[in-house]
Amino acid sequence: MQHTPDGVCLAHVRRVTDSKPLVTMCAFSRESAADAPALDKLVKEYGLGSYRSSFLLNPGDYQMLVVEAPNVPAAELRTAVRWRIKDMLDFSVDDATVDVLEIPADKNAQSRKRSLYTVAARNDVIRKCMTDFDAAKLPVNVIDIPELAQRNIASLLEDKDRGLALLSFDENGGLLTFTFDGELYSSRHIDVPLAQLNQSDSEQRQRHYDRITLELQRSMDSFERQFSFITINKLVLAPLPPEVNLEAYLASNLYLPVSTLDMDEIFDFSTAPGAGPVQRMQCFLTLGAALRTESVTQ
Repeated sequence: MQHTPDGVCLAHVRRVTDSKPLVTMCAFSRESAADAPALDKLVKEYGLGSYRSSFLLNPGDYQMLVVEAPNVPAAELRTAVRWRIKDMLDFSVDDATVDVLEIPADKNAQSRKRSLYTVAARNDVIRKCMTDFDAAKLPVNVIDIPELAQRNIASLLEDKDRGLALLSFDENGGLLTFTFDGELYSSRHIDVPLAQLNQSDSEQRQRHYDRITLELQRSMDSFERQFSFITINKLVLAPLPPEVNLEAYLASNLYLPVSTLDMDEIFDFSTAPGAGPVQRMQCFLTLGAALRTESVTQ
């Protein structure tokens, strides 16, 4: 589940051995999930009580930082990281829930310096989420972030021994991820909301396209310098409204092959007949979050 300014995205995906993941729910509701009564209404309407639930944070709810891994035992890692990031957050670390994700290093490099993604979410956001879900009798198994949801989809698109750049847009802006072998190596937010790509003014749209292209070029150059052992062989765009012809523009301005993802190539929507193109676009990141299979560490 993901709460957006316009409503709530709902998705459920079941992994199937030797086949595409099976989508059993992909829906967008104009109802709000901002409080317990509204959430309780959604639970009853969509029968959510029978599912393991996860909640996808929005970008303003957390900060994601890259830090050098402290040389401490695993049991002390989160405490050491909290101390390291205390002056890097725009809110007090005492008010944060902190988790870490390792960025894999080059297996063939002599240097074994490790880097980590550190995710710091505001406690009040987490607390309200847990309280509202508990009141609706819908326990939360996982609280996730868009970068990892998008990584899950990217893992279904990667070519063997090649990295992948995946770019999506929603009301929060663009999200660019670089993945390799199913792991997230780099991410970048692009401050161009989807609504700006839908503008009818061709001159304004051209400026947005130019900005996106420049951000992509800078990000790709930076990635190649930092992770020279990974070859990115294509850029994939998440589905966009038909009137947004971003693929053609990027294809003519970038050196990488550019394509738009056909969701039917990676998901089986046969048991979700109401999941049309609009719903799939709205629930892109929510579907990615629903792919998560990692066990939860307490």
